[in-house]
Amino acid sequence: MTTPCDSQFSLFFTFISRRLYQSSESSVSCNQMLWDYAIREINFLLWLSFVGISAILLRKLFVLFKIWSYGSRIPGPPSPSFYGHSALFTGANSHQDLTDLLDNSHKKYGSIIKLWLSPTQLLVSVKDPLVINELLLKAADKLPLIGRVYRLAFGQSSFFVSSFEKVKRRRETLAVELNGKLLEKANAMTDRAVESVMERICVTMDKGALDCELFSQHMAFSILGATFFGDAFFAWSKANAYEELLLRIAKDACFWASYNVPPFWKQGYWKYQHLCTKLKALTQDIVQQCQMNYKLLCQSNCHSNPKMKDEEAASGITFSSGVAKLESSSSQKPCCHQNQREEPNGNVMGMMFHGCLTTAGLIGNVLARLSMHPEIQEKIYLEVTTIRKRFDKLKKQDVSEMHLLLATLYESARLLPAGPLLQRCSLGQDLGLKNGLHIPAGAMLVAPIQLVQMDENNWGSDAAQFNPYRFLSKSEKSSELSRSSETTDAAEVPPDLGEGSYILSNPYKNAAFLPFGSGLRACVGQRFAILGVASIFASLLEQYEVKLEPGSYIEPRPLMTNCVLQLGPSPKIVFVRRDA
Repeated sequence: MTTPCDSQFSLFFTFISRRLYQSSESSVSCNQMLWDYAIREINFLLWLSFVGISAILLRKLFVLFKIWSYGSRIPGPPSPSFYGHSALFTGANSHQDLTDLLDNSHKKYGSIIKLWLSPTQLLVSVKDPLVINELLLKAADKLPLIGRVYRLAFGQSSFFVSSFEKVKRRRETLAVELNGKLLEKANAMTDRAVESVMERICVTMDKGALDCELFSQHMAFSILGATFFGDAFFAWSKANAYEELLLRIAKDACFWASYNVPPFWKQGYWKYQHLCTKLKALTQDIVQQCQMNYKLLCQSNCHSNPKMKDEEAASGITFSSGVAKLESSSSQKPCCHQNQREEPNGNVMGMMFHGCLTTAGLIGNVLARLSMHPEIQEKIYLEVTTIRKRFDKLKKQDVSEMHLLLATLYESARLLPAGPLLQRCSLGQDLGLKNGLHIPAGAMLVAPIQLVQMDENNWGSDAAQFNPYRFLSKSEKSSELSRSSETTDAAEVPPDLGEGSYILSNPYKNAAFLPFGSGLRACVGQRFAILGVASIFASLLEQYEVKLEPGSYIEPRPLMTNCVLQLGPSPKIVFVRRDA
């Protein structure tokens, strides 16, 4: 029999149970709503990702079909495999294999051909000089590999980037610096640079012949170092170590830059990075030496320094933190507008790297030609000594009047350019040529200048022969002076060298003359290189005669050494001091 108390307790228990049940149902409903909401959001994100990835893949597929479509309209040899001709870019003699393939393909398929390097990479080679010049005016971007080479070795730099628009202003500033005060400085340093290198190699010369390649490396390094860093460079105790580091980095630069993703798992990669770090430290060291030499204060915050400006004006040379001004973005903007991501002194390291390799290649080429053609060398010596007598010894030598010397440099650069291929690309848009051909954006565009500059159709039957007189014309009257080339100043008629007087013709009148490129991305230092190297040889030949090692006979062939074409095997030469 239940009591009233039991009845009340039962009712209370039932009430609490119902409330708990209702609360539980409410909690389950709330959790279900949250779960459904999360599922919907995740599904939305998944669908959004799917649509985005599909759009990217469709865009890549569209680009791929466009490349295939445009590529199918260009004649060329069939691909040997699914991977195309990519094997041509590997191996010790890859440049020669590629050059031979391009030569044979152009003979068979015409002046414009294609090579498939992979299913997605198209290479278009153009051999017609007129089409090459048109192409270089439209395609101003460089291959991304070039930017990776310099970025990996020296950090962020504003000079060595693929996009032309990003580097255009810096190129204009660099051209003014190179062709102005830096060129004057290089000419002023020539005699001392020659003396310094000859002192350095005197021990080697006492033992016998000297390797032509080694001498050219020393000379290029000395003249560029003195140009960029000033007199302090000659007294710098670490100069030899700096040169060795540059050459070691040059040997492996393209290999490590060929990886799209840095190969952190390879031990050799970290060794290479260690070398680059040492080079940066040495660069900073010589910069500090220059600061001490010129009494310039380090302006890390880019504030103006009246004292610095006064000393620059007094010396006639522009410096930035003690070195030649290569780090400022524009003469119209203060240096604090420099890209903050740039590596300190990265532009200087890049210029030393690029300048030493290309200048050494040209010096070595000219030395080899002069040693094999002593009659040309003797005429250049007469030209140099005759013109030097007309100037005060304290004044810089006017190499623009040494026409045979300049013609020899042009001919050497024609026979052996810095590289076998002139490479360009258009990163943003397709290219349309006047002949109706369309080249897709991203395709690798090359001009085989080694072939173009030795083509008999462009240079005559003696195209493969060394003949500097092809750049000279006989002068009958002084009033018939021709206009000097873009890389030289207007000059008077040179002295009579025994076969009449000659004047220098403009080498760029021949569209097939492309050792320094052409168009929007032509080498900004071509005038600096030609006149600077001419000054070196004017000073060198005035004091020494260059001869081949007795009993040696060479038939040099172009070989790729340290990313630059050089004659190989490198001839052994002897320097004989001329009688006073």
